[in-house]
Formats: sequence, structure tokens, C-alpha cells
Amino acid sequence: MVFVPAPRLTVTIELRGGAPDIHLHPGGQGVWQARMLRAMEAQVVLCAVFGGETGKVARQLLADSDIDVRAVEGESRSGAYVHDRRSGVRVDIAEAPGEPLTRHEVDELYGLALAEGLRAGVCLLGGPGDPPVVEPAVYRRLASDLTNNGCVVIADLRGEHLHAAAAGGARVLKVSHEELVADGEARSDALDDLVGAASKLRREGVETVIVTRGEHPALVLVGDEVCEVVTPRLEPVDSSGAGDSMTAAIVASLARDESISDAVRTGAAAGALNVTRRGLGSGQRDAVMQLRQRVRLQPVRASGASAGTWEGSHLRATPEQLAERIRPK
Repeated sequence: MVFVPAPRLTVTIELRGGAPDIHLHPGGQGVWQARMLRAMEAQVVLCAVFGGETGKVARQLLADSDIDVRAVEGESRSGAYVHDRRSGVRVDIAEAPGEPLTRHEVDELYGLALAEGLRAGVCLLGGPGDPPVVEPAVYRRLASDLTNNGCVVIADLRGEHLHAAAAGGARVLKVSHEELVADGEARSDALDDLVGAASKLRREGVETVIVTRGEHPALVLVGDEVCEVVTPRLEPVDSSGAGDSMTAAIVASLARDESISDAVRTGAAAGALNVTRRGLGSGQRDAVMQLRQRVRLQPVRASGASAGTWEGSHLRATPEQLAERIRPK
């Protein structure tokens, strides 16, 4: 189950045969993650609120996809944006954020997500939009209700919503280094500061914290162990959506009852493949699995004065020992 409080309508202008080529797609973090989950051949149910003209169009476009949708037909307008890529570079033309959900819309969405999450057993909590359309407490309650009833909860969030999901018992959290720094969670993007921020999240009860670092290897913190996720070198075309593809592929692996180490390798491979493409949340499972064989979990150590502030600075585990330690409960 993918929880999507803030779907969007996306309009992209490209160039084809010297003339503008206009594309309309449903989008937003949770939608892109659901799309990547389907590319990984996982069964997906998406729970979302669609409102206004933009929501109606996005909902209809999703109806033509192979994603199973549980929709709340709301009054709050869904967000939308227009991008121009005719120059080969993504240029923002206009963006309309989604409107905050009403109490009734939140209640309806919550009920759908709870029922479908309990049925699915593995649940991905996507972002609340920017600015957020739902309060952090919604994520805490949903993560708690799902976790307390035996579900595995993975959250791809930031700031207060990230901590709310952690407080609710989410098992895996994924966040970008840029978000940690911007939100004041880490003092800088230095290794020690990022691992320190991830360690704080671990102490809130999360089993696994993944920090993406743009073109640098992601960090994964499981228990007291810290690893860099080293991916094969590929020539990038568009880095947009790599983190969402990574999260989705991790969820797909966990749904197959794979170890967290294999899930992280799969996610890293999906993220690496995504940057070679122009479609958000896209890829082929066969290519991802081939790349996964070339992804390494490399133990790291703290190197600065802050080494004593985070767990795992004494790390000595091999990747094989790590894989054995972090198999899912």
C-alpha cells in the first residue's frame, strides 16, 4: 500500500520533430513510487485524495494505468506543475501546490489507507506535499496503527513528518542529505554530521535509516552498523526521481521477504538506473537486478572530532556479516 496525500497533475513540454510535444501525467512522490513498484513487478494499491480540475485529470490518467487506486474524491484542489524540457534541461514554468485536506478528506483517506495497509502488510508512506496538505500527526497515527497490527512501514519523509513516522514505529526511514541539512537535523553534509543525524533517528526506534547524498554513495545505518552504498558508475541524463525509485525498489524487495541488505542494494540499483532515463519512477526490473549484482555495502568509519557522537564509529563488520545481522525480523 502506498499512502499518497498529495498527488499532482504534471504537464511537461518536450521537443519532437522540431515542434512542442506536450505530456500529461499523474505525479507526485507517492505516484512515482507506485509506478516504480509496478516496474519491479510488485502488486500495488495507491490510496490518495483527488480534488479540483487537476485532481480529476490526474485520477483519470491513473485509471488508465496498471496501478490499483483507492480514491477519495475531495474538494481540496490537487497540486499541479508545468515543466519545459525543450532545451534538454528541466525548466519550471508554473507550479500550484495542493490545498490542505479537510478533516473529512483526512478521515476518508485514513480509513482507506488503514484497510488497504492491513491487507497488504507492507506499507509505504509518501510525502505530504510542499507545503504539507496533512499534519504530522496523521503519519504518526497511521504508522502506529499499521505497525501495531503486524505491518512493515517504510517512510520517505522529512522534518516533523519524518519524526512523526518514527514515533509511530516505522521500520525503515529514507531521507536526503539536503533535507537533513535544510531542516537543521545535520550541521553540514559531512559524513560525521549525516551519520549523527541518522543515529538520532535510530534512537527514536527506527531499525534502518537511509540517507541519500546526490551523486555520492548513500548511507545506510542499521543498528550500530554504518555502510556506504556504492553503485556502478553510469552516465546521468536526469537525476530527478532517483530517490523515489530507490525507496520503491527497497519496498518491493521487502515485500518479497528479502533481507534489508539485499533491499538496499536493489534500491540503489533502481536509483542508479533512474538517472539514465527521463521518466520519473521508471525502469525495468531486469536491468535493476543486473545492476544490483554490482552494488556494494562498504563499511565506513567516522573520521572527525564528532566520531564519538554517533553509534558505529568502531564499525568492523564485513558486508557479509552485516547482511546476516540485518535480516528482517
